[in-house]
Amino acid sequence: MTHSGIRPAGIRPQWGRIAPGLFACLLSTAVTSCAAVPLEQANTLTSYDGLTSNNGKFTKAKFKVDPGDLVANKTIYIEPTTVSPTAALSIKKPSDQALVANVISRALCVGVSDRFQVVDQRENADVVVHATVTRIVATSATAAGLSTATSLGASFVIPVPVPRLPIGLGGLAVEAEATTRDGRQVGAMVWAKGANAITTSARVSQIGDAYSLASSFGSDFSKMLVTGKTPYKGLPKIPSAQKIKSGLGGRPKYPACERFGRSPGLKDFAGSQIGLPPSWTDKRPTVVGQWSP
Repeated sequence: MTHSGIRPAGIRPQWGRIAPGLFACLLSTAVTSCAAVPLEQANTLTSYDGLTSNNGKFTKAKFKVDPGDLVANKTIYIEPTTVSPTAALSIKKPSDQALVANVISRALCVGVSDRFQVVDQRENADVVVHATVTRIVATSATAAGLSTATSLGASFVIPVPVPRLPIGLGGLAVEAEATTRDGRQVGAMVWAKGANAITTSARVSQIGDAYSLASSFGSDFSKMLVTGKTPYKGLPKIPSAQKIKSGLGGRPKYPACERFGRSPGLKDFAGSQIGLPPSWTDKRPTVVGQWSP
């Protein structure tokens, strides 16, 4: 650029070189960055015997399922998910804790509907499912806000999505089991997952990441009960029509799932893209589980 402000011929702006380089740097950092959430037993299950380990890049889990016992069972009851005292310590608002728990319950209810009839009374069920949030790694709302602002600003320069800043990431740990009327455990899972800078949207809330990860657990556990095998092998399958409908905010297949509310669907997706807290897009749950050791 000359003193007169006129760019000499043959010299181009440097954004074309800087932007791809910046994006490559962010992507490289983001790929290796995720919140660390320990996989640990919290003594909420009747048994931890015979669990098989799965150590994925982001998801860590121990699980077992008895397909033989599940075949004969037709009805299922989903207990409201509870939040352990340990998990509650990291989140200030009880309403936020309840929101994370409710997402798990809702995802479980919709997921198992692919195979079982969901009933609204425990005594009418062949199988009962209960889940407990054992740890919540709080998201840094300040870092999430900065990340959202940075991503939105960069979108005007770089014509591709920009990963969030790999700082202040949250996470979630959950335990769940399925038992028959006579108390036999037919499915169990100990699960932990940390948010990552690429696939988990930054939301300005302590539960921003835990909320996003909650449906992931519900999907994993319900898939195991529906298929009777590990949810961590094989190619992804197209979701069923009822699951797509429910995911978009439609009426669930079984009325018993209504007590966990309907998914906020596209409204929540749009909100997550601009960093809105989950409480702004998802209704407060009407059913909240009570902790019992």
